[in-house]
Amino acid sequence: MRLRLWLLLAAQLAVLRGSSVLQQTPAYIKVQTNKMAMLSCEAKISLSNMRIYWLRQRQAPSSDSHHEFLALWDSTKGTVHGEEVEQEKIAVFRDASRFILNLTSVKPEDSGIYFCMIIGSPELTFGKGTQLSVVDFLPTTAQPTKKSTPKKRVCRLPRPATQKGPLCSPITLGLLVAGVLVLLVSLGVAIHLYCRRRRARLRFIKHLRLHPLEKRSRLYY
Repeated sequence: MRLRLWLLLAAQLAVLRGSSVLQQTPAYIKVQTNKMAMLSCEAKISLSNMRIYWLRQRQAPSSDSHHEFLALWDSTKGTVHGEEVEQEKIAVFRDASRFILNLTSVKPEDSGIYFCMIIGSPELTFGKGTQLSVVDFLPTTAQPTKKSTPKKRVCRLPRPATQKGPLCSPITLGLLVAGVLVLLVSLGVAIHLYCRRRRARLRFIKHLRLHPLEKRSRLYY
């Protein structure tokens, strides 16, 4: 009883300014009802008989604000709970230089600022505090809106039109080849006839030239 009263009186008289000796994380935490909250306090000094006290302030910090002693961690006894505290909900354990306050099944009335503290000679050293807010529903984080970037226009040259349709069949190819052969034969026949006519014409002209000479020779005889 004396320890509890002394702690409450000391907390009322102490100036609550954050110290670099005790570093509390996180500075602010929001937890859903009936969930678990874990608050950390790291000690930057080593003490032979280390004792870390956890206090809760249900109102905003002021000269007449009330501090409630929750529990302490003792190097020999472990967790020591305060009076009128639900022991099954509160536990303190040590992890190297960190002292963690574990709160289970939190309720809205558990909201407040939680301070860790060490008792020196002659002063008290407080951490900067962790503000706990217990809510029924956690707010959903809105996704950032993405700005749509205008698409760049790309000028493309028109592609040449490709002829669509079935390829030439073997019958069509055969007819084309036959037509070409007929043209070649016709051209050969025409050339042959032209040559024959030219030779006949040349013989006829030669004959006409020789015939008058024969007549003249006969006249002389």
